[in-house]
Order: sequence, then structure tokens, then C-alpha cells
Amino acid sequence: MFPVTNEGPPIARQAPTERTFHGDTVVDEFAWLQAKDDPATIALLESENAWTEQATAHLAGLRETVFQEIKGRTQETDLSVPSRKGGFWYYTRTEEGKQYGIHCRVPVRPGETSPPMESEKPGEEVLLDGNELAEGKDFFALGTFDVSPDGKWLAFSTDFAGDERFTLRVKNLVTGEVLADEVNDVFYGSAWSADGGTLFYITVDDAWRPNRVWRHTVGTTENTLIFEEPDERFWVGVDLTRSEKFIVIDTQSKITSEVRVIPADDPAVEPTLITERVQGVEYSIEHHGHRFLILHNRNAEDFALAWTSVDNPGEWIEMIPHQPGTRLESVDAFSRHLVISLRRDGLTGLRVITDGSTAAYDMDFPEPLYSVGLAGNPEYETSSVRIAYTSLVTPDSVYDVDLNTRSMTLRKQKPVLGGYDAADYEQFREWATAADGTRVPISIVARKGVKRDGTAPALIYGYGSYEHSIDPYFSIARLSLLDRGVVFAIAHVRGGGEMGRQWYEQGKMLAKKNTFTDFVAAAEALVRSRWTSAERLVARGGSAGGLLMGAITNIAPDAFAGILAEVPFVDPLTSILDPSLPLTVTEWEEWGNPLESAEIYAYMKSYSPYENVTKQAYPKILAVTSLNDTRVLYHEPAKWISRLRSVAPDGTYLLKTEMGAGHAGPSGRYDAWKEEAFNLAWVLDVLKAA
Repeated sequence: MFPVTNEGPPIARQAPTERTFHGDTVVDEFAWLQAKDDPATIALLESENAWTEQATAHLAGLRETVFQEIKGRTQETDLSVPSRKGGFWYYTRTEEGKQYGIHCRVPVRPGETSPPMESEKPGEEVLLDGNELAEGKDFFALGTFDVSPDGKWLAFSTDFAGDERFTLRVKNLVTGEVLADEVNDVFYGSAWSADGGTLFYITVDDAWRPNRVWRHTVGTTENTLIFEEPDERFWVGVDLTRSEKFIVIDTQSKITSEVRVIPADDPAVEPTLITERVQGVEYSIEHHGHRFLILHNRNAEDFALAWTSVDNPGEWIEMIPHQPGTRLESVDAFSRHLVISLRRDGLTGLRVITDGSTAAYDMDFPEPLYSVGLAGNPEYETSSVRIAYTSLVTPDSVYDVDLNTRSMTLRKQKPVLGGYDAADYEQFREWATAADGTRVPISIVARKGVKRDGTAPALIYGYGSYEHSIDPYFSIARLSLLDRGVVFAIAHVRGGGEMGRQWYEQGKMLAKKNTFTDFVAAAEALVRSRWTSAERLVARGGSAGGLLMGAITNIAPDAFAGILAEVPFVDPLTSILDPSLPLTVTEWEEWGNPLESAEIYAYMKSYSPYENVTKQAYPKILAVTSLNDTRVLYHEPAKWISRLRSVAPDGTYLLKTEMGAGHAGPSGRYDAWKEEAFNLAWVLDVLKAA
């Protein structure tokens, strides 16, 4: 139906469909691609894959080389740092040649206080082997992996399609038996009662919104609905506090929160409301002794910390007042300490407070650019916490920190084989100036010796939505770029959370275009400061960052040689106008509601990549998507590429669809490396750096 020849790519048929809102009629000639079950849709996607393979056939050798570089730098048989919970050390290990992790535990030996790091561990129990579960499957993902407080039961859920609809099961860790208990179409997350006899889980509605919390009695078919959220803007979550005293039901929209709790030792009682929702007020709780700690933004844009009584939740008593410019992101409670995760001046940080004291200290870190956060820490009765640390040049590192002495012990740094030396690379923080005068931070890494004369190839990455921050991070795969002289940059654009809540507010709703113009300003700053030139610059982004990629191709096509758009949200107005689609209603507080507001409709239409394709010279484009993605539906990039070919036919546009995967792409680690090698080979080719 869509023949692929040496003469050119497949050309999708046009079947004009009209859409009218607020008196505005739009003709969508490729709306038919939204029919996933139509054989013509699948035929086009398969033809696009065939064309992409043909158009990149000359890169087969480079793809294999890059794949072998990633594989060769990775310690394939490896082990996570074991975390202690009760009488066991829990860890995940990988084995050479196997796609998935193996989840294990060993008993804590008498007098043992440090995690056992030897590869052979006597008494090892394999709790779950992802390779066995995935055998014969094209895709595999875990949704929950949750051991009961007494260590006797494991709740786990699996997805074999990539659509993030999981099947929940329970395993007896004493006998190894997987019970007959089975629940289909569950969401991420679960929580155990104190005695391990009751399991709480979540299901979704037809729009893929997690909206119901259920109580399951282990060993039976009994499933009782205990909470349902009717407001379509809100998601629900469920968790067990670190203290194991309370089940927490967390209800959130993009800008509003509400929390309920159930005593973990009395799981059949009705949930207790902490504070009823108030539009625009976000809060979360953490149990700590006689109190619930409350992190909130009530009259506190960058959030503050308060507490209320466990016995009678009500008044919020201030603990840490709001400090503009210091964004409090979370609080973790331990029996004698609190650890606050925060963000200031574009960098993450950790603050420690000793219980019963107002004194606090911030952990210090040596590099100018880095990312740090708590890692795991299931134990409540402890004076030591585990943190994860990384930078653009420092591989992922795990430290144990003594909260009393402040001493830090390195437990493990991710091995990078092949003689990696961080001293061979440099990282920099630079700033771009946006059109409105706002200074936008850029994180940069390059191999030492790269000339700043405008001749170096460069890759710039961006996201800029949901207050999600893209902090400096290490990547083994990225070394295949850096060692070929490519400069890598992250543009910390508005819409993310890098510079506090205001940074997010200035990049959403009717200020969304700041995200796009910030990114263009960052690209222009790289050129102006002689890191690269527009002819040797590729941009990369995924999901909402794919929207960013689509927008910049329309507003600044001359600023880039190529665009790599992964699962890109490039037809946002069509999707956000359809409340029956997954996520649409919950997204209205991020983008606005174009159904009700003509102003929002017009604004979204003015930046939608699909709506604004024009006959102009576009950079080379590679769009990568997945057929079973429930977050950004496959047809958005499929329609986008089809319209680009129709309206601006002189460009080079490629579409690659994973026919058996979801939002995150291939699930196995070797398959993921091959996918990344494909992407990087294309980038290197566009940059003429192969």
C-alpha cells in the first residue's frame, strides 16, 4: 500500500477531516492515522520503518560500533549496593548476556552493619528474575515490586505490551509459591498492611487515569474498593510510610493535593483526611513519631515545611518557613533525623535536621555541577542514609552518610570499563539570555582539547515541562559522542523546575512559548560563545521535550542541522481537545483547557508543531515512537512526519516506530543500547562526526 523505493519515502494518503472549535475550522488530512486498528495505519508505520532502515543503511557499521562501545564500557555482570530492610539485604544484580535484572536478598549476618559487596553471597534468595518472566516476550516491565513488612510476601506486577497496564500477583517468599491471587489492569504502586495480610493497589479508568484504590486480602479473591476519585483532573497513589505505621492515599492534580491515611495495623478502617483540597494548594505528608510532616505551598511558592498531630490532624505548625529561591522538593523522616531535598541556584541539595533541634546543615559536594538525592533508605530506625551522586563527568556514585558525624562513605561508583578517566573531560555552566532578559542556565560537557572556534559538533538536550528538572548526569552512551569531539549541552529552560517554582510557572499555560524561545536562545548562545555552529548542532528531546523539538523546528529551523524527537508530543492541540484520550483532562492544568477557553485554544494552536508546519527549509528530523505508548500516542509523530513530507517535501524526515513497546521504548537493556546506538549514529551522521 505504501511502497518503499529508492526514489523516496512512503507518502501517506490524505483524507481531509474538519475540526471546529471556537469558530475556527481546521482541516486535518492525516487524522485517519489515529485509527490504530486500521490495517492501513499499520501498513504506513511499517513502510516508514522500512524507509528509515533503507535511508540509514549506510550507518549499519557505525551503529554496531557504537553499540559495542556502550556494551564494552558497561560491566554486564554487576550488582547494586544492597539496602538493609529488617533482617535482609536487598539488591538487584545483572548477568552478562541477560536483558533484565535479578532481584535478590540475603540475610544480615550477625554484627554486620555494612552492605556485603562481594559477588558471591551465601544464602542468596532470588525473589524475582526478570529474565525468566520475560522469556518468550518482546517486552517486559515491572510496575510494582513490594516486599511486605514481615518479609514473607512479595507483590509484583508485570506488563508485556508496553501499555503500562499491569497484572498484579503475590508471591510467598517462604515457599516460593506464586499465589492464585491475580488482578488485571492495575497501575504502578502498592502498599502492605503491617501484618502483610492486606495489600492495597490502584486501578485506572478508561482514560488511563489512576482513580481507584482497592484493598485485597492475600490468599483470597476478596477485593474491596476503598477510595474513588471522581474529579477527572486528579490521580491517586498509594504507599506505606517508612515507619510502616500508615497507608497513605495521595490524590493530586497538577496544582492541587489531598491526602488520606489508614493505620497500617488496622487496614479495614475508613481513610482519615489530613486536610481537604484547596485549589492551587499542593501538600504531601511524611509520618514522624507523633506528627505528620507536611511539605506545602500554602502561601509559600517555593514550599515550606509544617507539621500536624497524628491523633488529630488539623492545624499546620510551621517548621521551615518559605524562603524564596530555595525550592523544598521533599522531606524524608527517620527516627532521629529529617532530610530535606531541595533545589537552589539551579542545583540539587540535601539538608539534615536532627530531631528535637532547630540546627540544620547542608551536605557539601565538590563539583560545580552535580546531581544529588536520597537513594532508597527503607529503614526508619537509622542514623545513616544512602545518597546517589553524579555529574556530567562523575559516574553514578552511591554513598552512605552518617547523619551525626557527617562522614560520607563511598559504597560504589558505577564501573566504566575501557579506561575511562574523568580528568579527560570538562564540564561548564554557561548562561543564555532569553528575549525577555531572563538568564537561562546551560550545562556543558566536552572532552578536553575540543576547540572553541565554532567548528566542534554539538548536541543540545532539553525538556521544560511539568516542573521536571534535567539535572547534570553521567551517561556511558554519551562517551561515544564526546570521544568523537561532540560537545553535549543541557538547556535548563523554563517549564522545568531547575530554578524554583517560578521557573515552572513561567513555562506553562499561556507562558509556554518561553520554553521554546529559551531553548533557541541557549542554542544561539552555544554558537555565539564559539562552542559550535548552527550547521553542526543537533537538538534532542523526548515526550514533552519532543513538543519542544517540534516547536523549534517551526520557529528557528536555521538554528539546527538536525532534530532527534523521541515519543514527541507534536500534535498537542488535537490531543488536549479530546477528553476521552489518556491523560487529557489531567493535563489541562499544565497546558490549559482549549475546550473551554478560546484564548487557550488560539495560544496552543499558535505553537503546536503539527498545526504550524509550513513550506520552509527544515533541519533533518528523526522521530522515534512506540505503537503501544499510552502517554504520547504513536499517531502524533506519524501525522507530523506525514505533514512535513506533504508541505515541505524537500526535507529529510524519518519515522521509526517500535511496534511492540511503550513510552520508554525497548525494555531489555541490550535492546535499549541498540536503540540508543541507532539514535547516536544518526546524530553523528548529521553532525558529520562519524
